[in-house]
Amino acid sequence: SLDYDNIENQLFLEEEGQMSPMGFKCVEISRWVICGLIGFLTGLIACFIDIVVEIVAAYKYKIVKRCILISVQMILRHRPIRGGGGTLCLRNLVGDSQFSICYGWFAGCGHIRAAGSGIPQIKCYLNGVKIPRVVRLKTLVVKVFGVICSVVGGLAVGKEGPMIHSGAVVAAGVSQGRSTSLKKDLKIFEYFRRDTEKRDFVSAGAAAGVSAAFGAPVGGVLFSLEEGASFWNQMLTWRIFFASMISTFTLNFFRSIYNGNPGELANPGLINFGQFESGAYKLYEIPIFICMGAVGGVLGAGFNALNYWLTIFRIRYIHRSYLQVIEAILAAAATATVSYILMYCSDDCQTPGEHQAVEYPLQLFCPDGQHNSIATVFFNTPERSVRNLFHNFPGSYNSLTLFLFTFTYFFLACWTYGLTVSAGVFIPSLLLGAAWGRLIGNLLTNSDPGKYALMGAAAQLGGIVRMTLSLTVIMVEATGNVTYGLPIMLVLMTSKIVGDYFAEGLYDIHIKLQSVPFLGWEAPATSHSFTAREVMSSPVMCFNRTEKVGTIVDVLSNTSAKHNGFPIVSDFTTNEPGRICGLILRSQLIVLLKHKVFVERAQLKQRKLLLKDFRDAYPRFPPIQSIHVSQDERECTMDLTEFMNPTPYTVPQVVGLVTRKDLARYHLGKHGLEELQLAQT
Repeated sequence: SLDYDNIENQLFLEEEGQMSPMGFKCVEISRWVICGLIGFLTGLIACFIDIVVEIVAAYKYKIVKRCILISVQMILRHRPIRGGGGTLCLRNLVGDSQFSICYGWFAGCGHIRAAGSGIPQIKCYLNGVKIPRVVRLKTLVVKVFGVICSVVGGLAVGKEGPMIHSGAVVAAGVSQGRSTSLKKDLKIFEYFRRDTEKRDFVSAGAAAGVSAAFGAPVGGVLFSLEEGASFWNQMLTWRIFFASMISTFTLNFFRSIYNGNPGELANPGLINFGQFESGAYKLYEIPIFICMGAVGGVLGAGFNALNYWLTIFRIRYIHRSYLQVIEAILAAAATATVSYILMYCSDDCQTPGEHQAVEYPLQLFCPDGQHNSIATVFFNTPERSVRNLFHNFPGSYNSLTLFLFTFTYFFLACWTYGLTVSAGVFIPSLLLGAAWGRLIGNLLTNSDPGKYALMGAAAQLGGIVRMTLSLTVIMVEATGNVTYGLPIMLVLMTSKIVGDYFAEGLYDIHIKLQSVPFLGWEAPATSHSFTAREVMSSPVMCFNRTEKVGTIVDVLSNTSAKHNGFPIVSDFTTNEPGRICGLILRSQLIVLLKHKVFVERAQLKQRKLLLKDFRDAYPRFPPIQSIHVSQDERECTMDLTEFMNPTPYTVPQVVGLVTRKDLARYHLGKHGLEELQLAQT
C-alpha cells in the first residue's frame, strides 16, 4: 500500500514546481486519452473473444451434429431406435469428448496467473496488494485464448469474468506507454509510471471489462467502486465512466459490422439478456422473489463451501503443472459425458414457438419438427442458454429436465471454478439460477416462468459473489427494463444476508486461500481493545538521514525481513528513541544503490538523480542481489533526505488497530520510535 501513496520528496516537489499550468492541463488530457484507449482496446478484445467463440462453437456443433445424423440413419436402417441408442450415445460421446478434451488441454496449459476469473487478484491489486505478474502482457494473451478454449470445450464457465481481468491488464499496459515483456518503450505517458496513477487506470480497465461483458457502463463504474478500489475521487468517476462507455460502444460497433449491419448498435455486451417487454409483476409475487433470494443465498453458500474444500484439496495434492492439466482434461471429459447421458435419458421433446428460433437444435430421438430441450441447453453457449431460459415460451422445458440440469450443473460449475483455466463464475451462476428459477415458475400455475428465471439468476449470482449495488445495476442494464429494479435489489440483498450467515463470498474465500494479506473494511469485532504497540514487533528496522551503504545493503539483503518501507529517523541511538523524519521505500533504495548515489561521489559532479530514473526502473526493480557493491563502497554513506517521503502515514501508539478506511485519518506526527512499529509494517 505504501507504493500507492504519492512520494512527496524534494525531487517530486521540484518537478511539480517546474510544470506550467498548461503542463498540468496536458497531463489531465492525457488521462482522458488513456481512459479512451483502455475502453477501445478492451472492447476490441471482447469482440475478438465473442466472434472466435461463436465461430468455433458453430464448427464444433456442425461436426457433432453430422456424426449424430449419420449414427441415427445407421440405426434406423438396421435396428429399432432404442436398441441402438447405447451405440449412438457412445459413438457421439467419444466424438464430442475429443473436442472437449482438446480444448480443455489448451485451456489447462495456461499461466497460473491467468487461471480463474482474475477478479480476486484485481480486487487485491486495487486495494494495495501487488500480486506478481497479475497485470502482464503474457497473462492477458493466455487469459484470452484460455477463455476461448474453456467456453468452446464445453466447460461450465463464462467469458464475462475474465474480461474484467483482461481490461485491467490492458489498462496497466496502455497507461505506461511501454511493454516490459516486449521490451518496447514508446516514450509516452512517462509521467504515469508509478503505482499511484497506474492503480486508477486499472480501476478504469476493470470497469471497462464489466461494461464490455454485460453492456452495463454504469454497473462497471459501481463494480469498480464497490468491489475494487479503496481510493476514489470525483474526476476518477468521470474518467472510468468514459472508459466504460467507449468499451461498450466499441464492442457494439464492431459486432454490428460482423453481423452485416454496420451502425446497428444492438449488441452492447458479450451477454444480451434480451428485452423483457412485459415488466409486469404482481405485488403478491414480491415475497416469492424474496424467498427465492433466500434459496439463492443457501445454494450460494453451499457452492462456496464445497468449492472451498475442493480448492484445499487442489492446493495439497494437485499442485504440479501436469496434474493441473490432467484435471482440466478430466473436467472437460466429465462435462461431455454428463451432458450426453442427460441428453440420451431425456425425452423432453419440444416444438419451437412461432417467434422462437433455436440456435443449435438437436432432434435425437424426438419426432420430426421437434428438438430435445436439454440437448439444446448443453449445445448452446452458456450466454444463449441463459437467454433462452429467460424468454422461451411457457412449457419449453419440463420440470424434470430443469431439475436434472440444475443438479448436475451445480456440481460441474463448482468443480470447474478453481481449475487452472481461464474461467468466470458469472455466467455459470446465472445459468444455474435461471434453471431453478424457471423450475419454480413451472410449478406456479398461471405464471410467466421468464421473470422467475431472472430472479433465480440474480439470487444465485448474488449468493455466490455477494455483490449488491453494482450487481443490481448490471442486471437492470442487461435486461433493459428498470421495472425489475426493485425485485432484483430485494433478491440480491436477501441472498447476501442469508449467504453471509453461512459462508463468505467466493472471491473473499479465494483471496484467503491464496494467503493474500487483504485488509478488510472493518476490524474484527474483538480487536477494538488492542493498540498498535501490542501487536507490533521490535526493534524497528530504520535508517538515519545519512546512513552507511553497507548497513543499507545488509538490511535489504536480510531475507527474514522483507519490508517494503523503512522509517527515516533523526538522532537515532541504541538507547534513545529517534524522531521520525520520513519514509523511504525498498525500490527507492535499490535505485539509489544502482546509480551509486553516495555522499563521497558528490564531489565528482555526477549527474543529479531525477524522478525519470525511478520511472525508468519501474515496475521491475532489480533485486538487491544483482547490485554489486564493493568493500570500499560499503564504507561510503548515502544522504536519504532528498529522496524520502517526509509525510508518511503514522499512527499514535494509543490508537487501536486500524483498517483501510482509517488510514487516511492520520497525518504526520512527531512520535517516538515505539510508534514507528506500525508504520514499518
